Amino acid sequence: MNAPVRAHALPPRDIVLVLLIVVAWSVNILTSALALRELPPFLFTALRFALLAVPLLPFVRRPPPGQWPRLLAVCLCVGVLHFGLSFTALKLAGDLSSPAIVMQSYVPMTTVLAWWWLGERFGWRTGAAIALSFAGVLVLGFDPLVLDRPASLLLMLGAAMFLAVGTVLMKPLRGIDVRSQQGWMALISLLPLLAISAWWEPGGFAALADASWVAWFGAAFAAYVASLLGHGLYYVLVQRHPVAQVTPWLLLSPMLAVGLGITFWGDRPGPRLWLGGAMVLGGVLVIALRALARSRTAVPATDL
Repeated sequence: MNAPVRAHALPPRDIVLVLLIVVAWSVNILTSALALRELPPFLFTALRFALLAVPLLPFVRRPPPGQWPRLLAVCLCVGVLHFGLSFTALKLAGDLSSPAIVMQSYVPMTTVLAWWWLGERFGWRTGAAIALSFAGVLVLGFDPLVLDRPASLLLMLGAAMFLAVGTVLMKPLRGIDVRSQQGWMALISLLPLLAISAWWEPGGFAALADASWVAWFGAAFAAYVASLLGHGLYYVLVQRHPVAQVTPWLLLSPMLAVGLGITFWGDRPGPRLWLGGAMVLGGVLVIALRALARSRTAVPATDL
């Protein structure tokens, strides 16, 4: 007999884990922004992955036959282009708030790409939420703080798009566990990032030699706290609960990042940024809640 699987509320233990992820990812925006005052973005990204590769190297396993092309594409989209462009946007931005919010546009982008490439379907409510999120980016873009540095907004949108592409490409990957996938991403991304830095960021390696503890701390925090701890805990949670049940909680991360920007970076968001940010995050929340509703009713379980 088949019965629908009902997603239960997160227990207190897992809520604590979610909050640890939220803190790790939001603080990472602040520590990375501080490090980027001294290091160019692609070199900073390479340093992050070099540090991350060390503890993950023993867990790297050869992918199953036929998985190499997809794995390489995921690593280039996410490891090189997403992270490289997002750190470039963060360096160019005059604030922490707008990059943290705009990055969330990868959620509606992923939904649209999954519909286009994978044939996944969504209803009119999800479609309206996607439109709301994209409209929110437009509203946010007219805030004076963002208008002053439009390249940052465009680069962050590009970074979100490459994350969405990588997420869709990642879905059919088989036979690669989380630690091995993270390890391969660090190893595969390293050389392209160093090559781009050598070509695009003259003087970057000299800056690395003169970098203070703040820059090294930012890279170590990004590698070990944001990636190793944050993403590790995330995959623990999605093994216990539907992804759609965890996603709404993660919207606390950009909200906390906005608070950190106001408190420690001197951000002064204007009304357009507040309104546009609310539209973006509101649309993402609706998408997540609609996905959660589908996970509660559409997944059959078989009584053995």
